[in-house]
Amino acid sequence: MISHKLSRLLIAICCFVPIQAFAEDVAHHGSDDSSNQELRLSPELRKLLVAEMLAVQDGMKSLIPAISSGNWQAIAETGKKIHDSYIMKQKLSKSQIDELHHSLPVGFLELDHSFHHSAGMLAHAAEGKNADVVNFYFFKLNEACVVCHSKFATHRFPGFARDGDHEEHHR
Repeated sequence: MISHKLSRLLIAICCFVPIQAFAEDVAHHGSDDSSNQELRLSPELRKLLVAEMLAVQDGMKSLIPAISSGNWQAIAETGKKIHDSYIMKQKLSKSQIDELHHSLPVGFLELDHSFHHSAGMLAHAAEGKNADVVNFYFFKLNEACVVCHSKFATHRFPGFARDGDHEEHHR
């Protein structure tokens, strides 16, 4: 019989959605939550955002064995790395910050902020060796990926597209 904690972890693992494809297509999102206009980012900003998404994906992948083995230090370190990878915290010029604020939809920025907050909370829970809270925040991280992909990347993740949306993305 599978323990309650292990079954929660297995559910979280099964829900994990890789984000590399989202990073590759982040430049195709609209300026608001409902449009599908191409997002215009400079090559430098696009490169930073892609690098962040790839780092987050690697971090999410590394959390699975760390959580299942109770490697609290690795979980805390990964949570902190994900938290600190927030693109708005990088050393950007004023013009790059302005570009991000004008190019990325508000909903995207809110989800991104929430995602990084959850990563910080996951790190804090790991420091307290609290498996239940670590699992909760791993779930919250994964849930944020799903919500973001379903709002901003259905062209890359057609399983999240509503009826008719999938056809529109492939015309």
